[in-house]
Amino acid sequence: MPVLYSFRRCPYAMRARLALVASEQPCKLREVVLKNKPAEMLRASPKGTVPVLLTEDGKVLEQSLDVMLWALRRNDPRRWLEPGTGTLQDMLALVAACDDDFKPQLDRYKYPDRHADGGEPARERGAQFLRGLEARLSATPHLAGAHATLADAAVMPFVRQFAMVDPAWFDAQPWPRLRTWLSGWTASDLFERAMHKYAPWKTGDAGIDFPPN
Repeated sequence: MPVLYSFRRCPYAMRARLALVASEQPCKLREVVLKNKPAEMLRASPKGTVPVLLTEDGKVLEQSLDVMLWALRRNDPRRWLEPGTGTLQDMLALVAACDDDFKPQLDRYKYPDRHADGGEPARERGAQFLRGLEARLSATPHLAGAHATLADAAVMPFVRQFAMVDPAWFDAQPWPRLRTWLSGWTASDLFERAMHKYAPWKTGDAGIDFPPN
């Protein structure tokens, strides 16, 4: 069975778990403590970040988007790879904008003491991406059409993290559709299953059966 090294609060790991739940792809989940990364994970993926998926045939997937695509190409009952508007490449371009442009501003906003251009300036730069999402959601209830897709699941964990830095500020912004979209995700059964809490994995244990029932 595939093995997934994960850390519950990491947004990259979160998007991978969401895709595994959506595809109903079974695996053995090994929850790690980032301050004490298991040697087994580091041997498989020396870069030391999560998620890391070890497939049945010995492949190592070290990028969250690769894990999502691997799972959904095996089974996609929710049609996450079939956007109602645009193409799969359009969705991947939106995810790339999230990862390459929005995520650095999120880090600067969340940890202003670590960055000379952090705090409110970073918040404003990040808000530009969120305004684009609000515009998308004014046309369709999800980021790529009438139903949720890979784009929503891949972007949502980072929007959630941004909103949690200063919830009062986020709630005061003219983004009603974005807030409705985010709250719909965080209140969903799928999100609850993906965010189930597990004790840290210990060497010698196979891991926890995932997704949970």
